Amino acid sequence: MLIKRMAVWLAFLLAGAAQAQNALPMLHTEGTRWLAADGQQTALRGVNLGNYLIQEFWMMGQESKAVDDQCKLEALLDRRFGYDERQRLYTLFRDNWIKPRDWDMLSKLNLNLVRLPFIYSVIEDEKHPRQLRADAWKYLDSVIEQAEKRGIYVILDLHGAVGSQGWEHHSGCAGKNKYWDTPEYQERTIWLWQQIAARYKDRGAVAGYSILNEPWGTTPENLAVVMGTLYQAIREIDKQHVIILPGHSKGIDAYGKPSDHGMFNVAFEMHPYPGHFGWGTPGLDVHRGWLQCTGEGDNVCKWKARLEGLNTAFFVGEFQPWAFMGAELGGQMLRVTYDTYVANGWASTAWAYKVVTNKGGQGKGTWGLVTNAPGAKIPQLDFNQASLADIENLFRLFGSVPYEPQQTAIKWMNSPTPPTPFAK
Repeated sequence: MLIKRMAVWLAFLLAGAAQAQNALPMLHTEGTRWLAADGQQTALRGVNLGNYLIQEFWMMGQESKAVDDQCKLEALLDRRFGYDERQRLYTLFRDNWIKPRDWDMLSKLNLNLVRLPFIYSVIEDEKHPRQLRADAWKYLDSVIEQAEKRGIYVILDLHGAVGSQGWEHHSGCAGKNKYWDTPEYQERTIWLWQQIAARYKDRGAVAGYSILNEPWGTTPENLAVVMGTLYQAIREIDKQHVIILPGHSKGIDAYGKPSDHGMFNVAFEMHPYPGHFGWGTPGLDVHRGWLQCTGEGDNVCKWKARLEGLNTAFFVGEFQPWAFMGAELGGQMLRVTYDTYVANGWASTAWAYKVVTNKGGQGKGTWGLVTNAPGAKIPQLDFNQASLADIENLFRLFGSVPYEPQQTAIKWMNSPTPPTPFAK
């Protein structure tokens, strides 16, 4: 019995030593720089774990007009199978979307940061406001643990607030936008972030809190006021972590200089998408204009000057430099974009790590650094008619379907010599 107890105690000590060895130093910002505890500037290159803890149906081959956001699917599953069965299905989905093979792939891509988008109901019990779910910390804890083992930092991103902060599907509930005119929803979001801050306030692997994704359902001025209140509430609990202030689609000017408002250890977040959403088309020219500051449009140089004037750090929370560019040029553009952001002291996370399609294959470049292999098809279900077994099989398939990674991204992200696509 004594030998058994000693063995258990030794295993406990070894586990504690391993955790201490893996522990990442707390990051902070000073002026425009992201710094480690020793004051050294940190180069943060990362990617978003999209569709994991808040669904976007185009990312998993299930886009349709009938069911086009998470709220609709949840309501449909409740109606067909009941709330408890819906919870079980979502657990099955989440347990399969990201698995150990994905963490190993992130290491192969030479990335050291992930942004984790989540909907509020991953943590808060949607049926009992201001109460934690029984499994509230299952996924956030797991992501932080798996990332830290590999030297990867995590930015926690509230992608879908209760009530929804915009009209878009990626807030969880398309066409809702009730967050801004419902004080109860804002109070519950304060409560949510205070729970998160209390749990992770001493966890170095958490690089920062991205407190609200793309909050475009209000004016820039009101956004700045409401986010200021949320900032203060988080700071009551956690004075160490970087708090990332979300930009509006119209920019960040309404905030003013954060230090003038008593804010410290903060960064601004924006999502520049050259080549997409009306900003030109994918190709060398649009990225040259953005990265090398040519032409009359928005560019990196203008943002650098703006941030230096505000003496505030920057987080490029989403961008997409490789899709539809072809394998070789897409891989080069990914590396060059990361290098440019690092040279300016910015942290960045591309959108997105994983996208699967109905036919499979990278083609000219999907929006995923990994996708399903050619011929390894993802079936598109009609969730109104699909059997429970079909839904279960689909969700399991997300964790087992053979992958096709963007091999040139792996090559260029590990190359000691950067590419020079603009010299051609």
